Amino acid sequence: MDRKIEKENNVSDRSTSQKALRINLDDKKYGTIVEIGAGQEVARQFFLAGAAAGTIAKTMSAYDMKFSDAIYGVQEDRRYVSKNRVRAMMEQEFDLVVDRVGDIRSKSSRYFAYAATVAAKSFNRDNECHAWCGIRVQMYPGAEPSNIVVHVRMLDDNAEAQQQALGVLGVNLIYASYFYYEDPKQIIASLTDNMKANRLEIDSIDFQGPYFEDIDNRAINLHLIRSWKTRGIMFNPDGSVAVPAEMLYKKNVLTIRGSFRPVTNLNVDMIEQGKKAFYNLDGVDKDNTIAIAEISLNDAHGHDNNVPEADLVQRIQLLNSLGYNVMISDYTRYFSLRAYFRQYTKLQIGIVVGMINVKQIFDEDSYRGVEGGILEGFGKLFPDNTRLFVYPELDENDEISEFTDVKVQEHLRFLYRHLLENGFISGIECSDKELFHVYSREILKKLTKGRGDWETSLPEAVSNAIIDNKFFGYRPQK
Repeated sequence: MDRKIEKENNVSDRSTSQKALRINLDDKKYGTIVEIGAGQEVARQFFLAGAAAGTIAKTMSAYDMKFSDAIYGVQEDRRYVSKNRVRAMMEQEFDLVVDRVGDIRSKSSRYFAYAATVAAKSFNRDNECHAWCGIRVQMYPGAEPSNIVVHVRMLDDNAEAQQQALGVLGVNLIYASYFYYEDPKQIIASLTDNMKANRLEIDSIDFQGPYFEDIDNRAINLHLIRSWKTRGIMFNPDGSVAVPAEMLYKKNVLTIRGSFRPVTNLNVDMIEQGKKAFYNLDGVDKDNTIAIAEISLNDAHGHDNNVPEADLVQRIQLLNSLGYNVMISDYTRYFSLRAYFRQYTKLQIGIVVGMINVKQIFDEDSYRGVEGGILEGFGKLFPDNTRLFVYPELDENDEISEFTDVKVQEHLRFLYRHLLENGFISGIECSDKELFHVYSREILKKLTKGRGDWETSLPEAVSNAIIDNKFFGYRPQK
């Protein structure tokens, strides 16, 4: 019923105040709002809208760490702005509401607990400004609660503006959990309603609980990119969604871009050979480095390839089966990818590329729309601690061609020489010449015919997963 009303009333036109008032006027919706670290901005929105006494059981802040620990317990990670902390807040506050008023309120009530733990802009400090925000909510009376938790980066340059943005986000999340719960993509799309662009980045969302048990969090997180909430989503080797600031903090980063459809022995050799070269740099080793397989949603011209999210999830799963971290992004140019990583780490960045990628990087047509053209592009790609590691290829004579053999346009040859001589571009080896005869497109054709010699071109874990799960159109032989 609620969702039908929303369609008829065109929710995109509702202001933050109108959303808060609609909830306030519904005496069946009742809960708690607890916010730590950036004021009581969400609660304030409900009070300003009016009639909040029928909706809000309690609002609270516990800024002092000892008070917070006393109320919500000490978390294993000892962090106060964390997913574990916000979940503890949501769960405890929800249970308190139900325990205290569940027997005296209407049986048609649907309870909620909204929680946020925030690191806002500190006075005279250049700190990471981010928040974990979540709601624990009953989708219908008497239901077991479900959770929605988001990680947010605040992009405003002052604490007051950040607090205001979080207030709007919180109202949107509470509202969406009640009125859009049947459509998670609509929940995501609505989170920045009534907010100007580039104020918040939402780089992680987690749906849990009985109402969301059919949701694949890997797939739904990819919608954050396509709804312009973030530019990239990161995945840990276990398939869980990672927060970039946590994954990349004080890490050297090695990345390789590919389609990985599917990931082949050639792809693996490129990654592993890239690691060997990267670890030779001063201060770089296995323990302080993270390797990431990156897949761009875009084609070479910056247009979305419209690859289905289910297809991307299959690639993520196969890369994860080999122990790799994965990133899905909408970046087209390498210098934009490098800038993304540089937000989170000041250490070394290595990018593993093939010979064809080097040729693309030196193609001036690739810099259309960039004011300074190819020189601006290279200035953004190689300003500090960033290097390309180039994997060889076979030439027309079936001989190995290396990075020093790349032919660039005559007027760019001195630029290429400068990059070579200063170590911005270096070569890596191929461990087996036969790998150059592995082609993903040929493997994909063979999958429709069942098992066969294509299996030897893939890591065993990958070929087994394709067969077991019937990925990429695999059809077992009859």
